[in-house]
Amino acid sequence: MTKSKLFAPLQVGGLKLENRIVIAPMCQYSAREGQMTDWHLMHLGHLALSGAAMLTIEATAIAPEGRITPFDVGLWDDRTEAAIGRVIDAVRSWSSIPIAIQLSHAGRKASADVPWRGGRHLPPHDPDGWQTVAPSALPLSVGGRTPVALHAESLEQIRQGFAQSARRAARLGVDAVQLHAAHGYLLHQFFSPISNKREDEYGGSLENRMRFPLEVFEGVRAAFPTDRPVTVRISGADWIDGGATIDDAVAFAQALEARGCSALNVSSGGIDPLQRISDGPNYQVPFARAVKQAVSIPVVAVGLITDYEQAEAIIATGDADLVALARGILYDPRWPWHAAAHLDGRVRAPDQYRRSQPYQYKNLFDYRSED
Repeated sequence: MTKSKLFAPLQVGGLKLENRIVIAPMCQYSAREGQMTDWHLMHLGHLALSGAAMLTIEATAIAPEGRITPFDVGLWDDRTEAAIGRVIDAVRSWSSIPIAIQLSHAGRKASADVPWRGGRHLPPHDPDGWQTVAPSALPLSVGGRTPVALHAESLEQIRQGFAQSARRAARLGVDAVQLHAAHGYLLHQFFSPISNKREDEYGGSLENRMRFPLEVFEGVRAAFPTDRPVTVRISGADWIDGGATIDDAVAFAQALEARGCSALNVSSGGIDPLQRISDGPNYQVPFARAVKQAVSIPVVAVGLITDYEQAEAIIATGDADLVALARGILYDPRWPWHAAAHLDGRVRAPDQYRRSQPYQYKNLFDYRSED
């Protein structure tokens, strides 16, 4: 039995994870009219063989206008549901990895071009653009495109959109749902005083700014099977004067836990281009630590976690319960294998790859579940 904390099992709601490594949602900007393509089959298929404990499908829009780009994945109708279902069925025919999906609405950060073409915002008159919406009619940057402030009827449509997407995810057999309430997207826009200047019950005080994200969470939690986890990615800080702070994030985390949230993924930033992020290895771990000290549900640390000993230390010291890998696992899709070899852990590998096990790690693929 391994002594590595990184390779110890963990219960998240009704879901048992084999280790503490999860694959973060990573947008691929390769969908067509919201529908997954063969790229997603390739991308998710090879990550499903990584040895990680859970695979999270990229930010998935709950409505066409909620996409970041025209090429984002969606889950708002039968066609988008069928496209995701095709990919999930193929992945599951060869891998037992639990699959989560991140549901999102981009708000004022929507209607943008893909990053490798510069990510410029596309105006409504552009053939690929549309009118964006937000808590308040505030552009993302000075001189930028102004979104339309959401009114009561639109808020209800968005709440229902999140819940309906959760129902579709349940039909697809997805093991967990994650709500995206960070990185400057719509739920984070309500939470942050930088982007939320409303004067109704959804703006002003922290209690009011949390109201809409909490309502969305409650709707999703009610729509998704009770034996499957609903988790939330929150923002630990806006990294800008006058923005949301870690104290705000802790209050939000506690409110989510009280409503049945199963785990919290703590990221930061993205609300304003003027942010000043002091990044580097573990730069977001203090946020995860602060949240973990305030709640009893599992907490995920993310951001520039690339080294095996670094990840082990995050778990072993109790800073977080899990680590999420993104760009690092794109660069090295077998990162969990290599971490297990380094830390004397065990990892699940497909039978077709078992003969690749190096002779010096003779028990690497000898996976045995630990109760």
